[in-house]
Amino acid sequence: MSDLLITNIRSLVGLHPENTLLLRGSQMQKLPGIENAWLLCEGGKIKDFGSMDQLPDHLPNYIVTHDANGGFVFPSWCDSHTHIVFAASREEEFVMKIDGKSYEDIAAAGGGILNSARKLQVATADDLYDSAAQRLTDMTRQGTGAVEIKSGYGLSTDSELKMLKVIRRLKENFSIPIKASFLAAHAYPPEYKNNHEGYIKLIIEEMLPRIADEGLADYMDTFCEHGFFSVDDTDRLLQAAAKYGLKPKIHANQLSVSGGVQVGVKHQAISVDHLEATDDAAIESLAASNTIATLLPSCSFYINIPFANARGLINANIPVAVATDYNPGSTPSGNMNLVVSLACIKLRMRPEEAINAATINGAAAMELSAEVGSIAKGKKANLFITRPMSSLAFLPYSFGQSQIETIVLNGKIS
Repeated sequence: MSDLLITNIRSLVGLHPENTLLLRGSQMQKLPGIENAWLLCEGGKIKDFGSMDQLPDHLPNYIVTHDANGGFVFPSWCDSHTHIVFAASREEEFVMKIDGKSYEDIAAAGGGILNSARKLQVATADDLYDSAAQRLTDMTRQGTGAVEIKSGYGLSTDSELKMLKVIRRLKENFSIPIKASFLAAHAYPPEYKNNHEGYIKLIIEEMLPRIADEGLADYMDTFCEHGFFSVDDTDRLLQAAAKYGLKPKIHANQLSVSGGVQVGVKHQAISVDHLEATDDAAIESLAASNTIATLLPSCSFYINIPFANARGLINANIPVAVATDYNPGSTPSGNMNLVVSLACIKLRMRPEEAINAATINGAAAMELSAEVGSIAKGKKANLFITRPMSSLAFLPYSFGQSQIETIVLNGKIS
């Protein structure tokens, strides 16, 4: 492996102090960097960096030199909430949304999660892998260097296992860190429409032991929402998952104030995600915990629901991450650059806050911030280099056009 030296960096962004793994509240306003910088990658990791006037005179001749030409260098985006293993797109529901149908209307008409489940159950594992691999490739080209992927379109033991095995193949074949979440508690399948207890028992008594035995998941996820899985259901499911070492990362308060935040905090969830309908009680609960609030602004944008109260969360000293929620129904986009722009435009986050939410805090929401998410010696050299830009704020400001020029993964230009 040739090592890589990047020179003439206008600004090397995200140099948080050593051992910084998470930023809370006002800490998110700080995004340290070095102007007119260089960065050396060795063995796939960040070896050293500094200002150009301190560039070492003698470097080995096997090092590849890349001139950033005045571009910025950022740590790769860390996308901590996706559903990229799915069988088919759902643009027919896109048209229904245009015609005024709500998320609930579409689900009642046979769309939504159950639509994806029907399609996935008949898809082959190879087809699922090929389509997910293409999506993930596209995401890495847009600057993503770590990702979490959920199951949840299987809704049967065989199909959930099929999804998780596809995620395992992605882990084996992609060079970026990938985490897997088990989300059978995404919706009740039609055969359990009037037997919710039966489906919960299926998850607890059949699915969880199989998944744990094969080591297929890192996290347990539940869609805690009125009309889906209640607070009591979620409590039971998270208790069961804990016995197998699966930590919680849950969907909470997307469509209503459900109590999902509080049950997530009770179980020391790594993150509670969505929070479009967050009230003072949820904020107080999070403020007294170590749980990360992961916000998904492109979901709000796409299905036209309220945006999360990022300012209230940050002002309460809560760590905030942002992610894509890439899925075929409510967010058919894996573009973290758009997410960062929406975090500024719609969540009223400053550029520094949004970038920290998409890098180091996104990494923390996958328990990966010791490995990725900032520029630090010894971390993975997962980076992107922009075109020359007038300022840091230009990146989210120019929301309709990518400013990324070069991708670096594991210290190699990709």
